[in-house]
Amino acid sequence: MIELKHLSKVFPTADGDFEALSDINLTIGDGDIFGIVGMSGAGKSTLVRCINLLERPTQGEVLIDGENLMDLSPARLRQTRRSISMIFQQFNLLMQRTCLKNICFPMEIAGVPAAEAKKRALEYLDIVGLPDKANAYPAQLSGGQKQRIAIARALASNPKVLLCDEATSALDPTTTRSILKLIQDINRRLGITVVVITHEMAVVEEICTHVAILDHGHMVETGTVEEVFSNPKTEAGRRLVFPEGARIDQFPVASVVRVVFNGGSSYEPLIASLAIDCGVKVNILGADTRNVNGKAFGSMLLGLPEDKSEAAKAMNYLRAQQDVSVEEVPDYHG
Repeated sequence: MIELKHLSKVFPTADGDFEALSDINLTIGDGDIFGIVGMSGAGKSTLVRCINLLERPTQGEVLIDGENLMDLSPARLRQTRRSISMIFQQFNLLMQRTCLKNICFPMEIAGVPAAEAKKRALEYLDIVGLPDKANAYPAQLSGGQKQRIAIARALASNPKVLLCDEATSALDPTTTRSILKLIQDINRRLGITVVVITHEMAVVEEICTHVAILDHGHMVETGTVEEVFSNPKTEAGRRLVFPEGARIDQFPVASVVRVVFNGGSSYEPLIASLAIDCGVKVNILGADTRNVNGKAFGSMLLGLPEDKSEAAKAMNYLRAQQDVSVEEVPDYHG
């Protein structure tokens, strides 16, 4: 288990102190795939670097399985860090080494005998689906293959925790999905706890079990992915989950409502059913819906008819639906 308690990080700058993280409290359970999401500058990368003390927090505690990393001697911290591996956006492979030797590198540092290191490295190449790339060099690989080698290298120290800092940001969507599936498979097969740092909600919905939202260094919301996606409680959460909300004032309609899908099995027939059952037509102004573990989450922006009785009929119908909540959008200016 990873526990962050009252963690803060301040950087001195020419213009005075900059507080990158403020009083962060977070618990990540063993075996979770935990997403930490926020806009650029939210403090995500600083937070992940504090988990393994690459950045030393200004104050607070970082506990791994009850042991406070802040209290460890340098030698003991180095030993503990071997159980916390990290993969990065830019792969950070050693270009002059073959893929096999890249994977062997952390084992060499740890003093693993060469024959055993090679045997294990070949096993990790198999796990990441690149058994034929042992003698290839990073320059000969695609971006997705480089990230797979970086993941194999991260596994070489037999970690309990895998930290992924924007690990798919440099990849195209198809490659991103394959890397996320690999991370999910590794989590299931090896039981490794995964912390995913990202600015993309699509990454969170694809593989994460839990999510925390960072905003300007503050942890503003945390919970299961289903909880946060179905009912974000903060403005920062709504901005990430319902990104279309910021542009609603462009639509020429009488009034706007947001329909939020809270985990029902299907959302597609809703507007058609409204038209058939009530005879009321509405405009779909925007939609951002997604499937998480077979359930519908996300939202639609609907423009209601100008006729007040028709609009009321539509609202009553929508509010009567299961696993759906409806909210008027007060910041609409027609």
